Amino acid sequence: MRRFGLARVARLATVTATGHPHVVPVTFAVDGDRVFTAVDAKPKTTTDLQRLRNLRANPAVALLADHYDDDWSVLWWVRADGQASVIDDPPIMAEPIRRLVARYPQYVDRPPAGPVIAIRVTRWSGWSAS
Repeated sequence: MRRFGLARVARLATVTATGHPHVVPVTFAVDGDRVFTAVDAKPKTTTDLQRLRNLRANPAVALLADHYDDDWSVLWWVRADGQASVIDDPPIMAEPIRRLVARYPQYVDRPPAGPVIAIRVTRWSGWSAS
C-alpha cells in the first residue's frame, strides 16, 4: 500500500494483557512489508511503556495511517496488520533508526534511543475516496 508512507504519523494499536485495546500515535519508517517505529526522546512519564509490555505479551498489532482533508474526494487510509517484535540490541536497532532519522528531520540531532518496534506486515488494507 504505497500511500502508507505518505503519512507522517500513524496510530499503533496493541492489546493489553487484560484484552483491552491500546492505541498511540507513532512516527514510522517503511521497508517493504516491514514497518519500524522507535521509542524517542519526547517526554514520557516512564520508559516502561504500555505498548512495549503489550507487544512482549501479544505481538499482534495494527498500524493505521490516514490522510484527512476538507476536500473529502482526497481522503484515504491504510492499515497494516502484523506481528511485532521489540528490538533493544543496539547493532540490530541501527538500521531501523537510520531509516527514521532519514524520514524525520527532527531526529537528525537527537535520534531515537529505542527500543525499536519492528512490525512484519501480514496484511495490508485500505480505502481511498478517489
